[in-house]
Amino acid sequence: MLKSFRYILFPLSLIYGCIIWLRNWLYDKKILRSATFNFPLICIGNLAVGGTGKTPMAEYLIRLLDEKFKLATLSRGYKRKTKGFAIADESTSAIDIGDEPMQLHLKFHGISVAVAEERVVGIPQLLHAKPQTQVIILDDAFQHREVNAGLNILLTAHDDLYTRDFILPAGNLRDVRVSSKRAHIIVVTKCPPQMAVGEQASVVKEIRPLDFQKVFFAAIEYGKPYHLFSKAPMVIERNCNVLLVCGIAHPGPLKAYLTSQVDTYDLLLFRDHHIFHLEDLQEIKKQFSNIAAPNKMIITTEKDGVRLAKFDGELSQLPVYVLPMRHKFLGSDEEAFNRQILSFVENFVVE
Repeated sequence: MLKSFRYILFPLSLIYGCIIWLRNWLYDKKILRSATFNFPLICIGNLAVGGTGKTPMAEYLIRLLDEKFKLATLSRGYKRKTKGFAIADESTSAIDIGDEPMQLHLKFHGISVAVAEERVVGIPQLLHAKPQTQVIILDDAFQHREVNAGLNILLTAHDDLYTRDFILPAGNLRDVRVSSKRAHIIVVTKCPPQMAVGEQASVVKEIRPLDFQKVFFAAIEYGKPYHLFSKAPMVIERNCNVLLVCGIAHPGPLKAYLTSQVDTYDLLLFRDHHIFHLEDLQEIKKQFSNIAAPNKMIITTEKDGVRLAKFDGELSQLPVYVLPMRHKFLGSDEEAFNRQILSFVENFVVE
């Protein structure tokens, strides 16, 4: 039924695709201008709508670079209730800057986390406010041509490659496939951990990278759950009854992971970037209380945890645990990827 509906939307996709193609052509021909900064800007993005692991990639870059450089992140701050440029501080909440920037702010205390609808305006403001900054990571900015980043990292999910997708609304692409030629690095995310070299070669052949483009492969690696408020770690036991509460674009890998860890779990699913309200809290508590087993817990994602943290008074006494995840590069890809990132930054930054 869904496929048939999307076929009906095909004419709209053609119109939208033509608009996006024309916009890109105007930038390519310098009719519309992109701002270039003599500064290390690393752009993370995708062609599809959500679900490729942009924030975990930002976290990976932060872990890689944080010991040697002063870092900042800049993103739009999707679904925040504020406008304009803002930098996170000790009083900031997810409502102020959005859930994903807030996640970065809470996890990495030594970096500056900023938001701005227009990156071309936000970058100078960020550098003025934080002049010690040496590297800026632009989260979810690949399709925004106003800024010409020095290094573009394009993400595409293994089970939903952009090469097999179509433009919105018939497909999930928000940018045309040919835009992939602007990427310096292409990372295929959410790969099977034991992905065969032959299958990797087939994907590279399908992507058809240009001579200067490098293709890397990464799987999802889940960490040990920790309590939403106390941060105490927890081991998921096989006989534990789990209520999974999540509002992410593609929960498939998370569901598959829980299936491998516990005998049974219940699911309470929300839309991506869902802002939780008291009614949602009551539903969570109701579903959890309906689980009769004595050994039970609530599992949520880091992004959802940021949005649930405001209910500390209501949830602090419940076993609500956050399941962290990160990218794990396959084979020798990690060393090669790290080397390319560090080389790019070091060409700008003189210690």
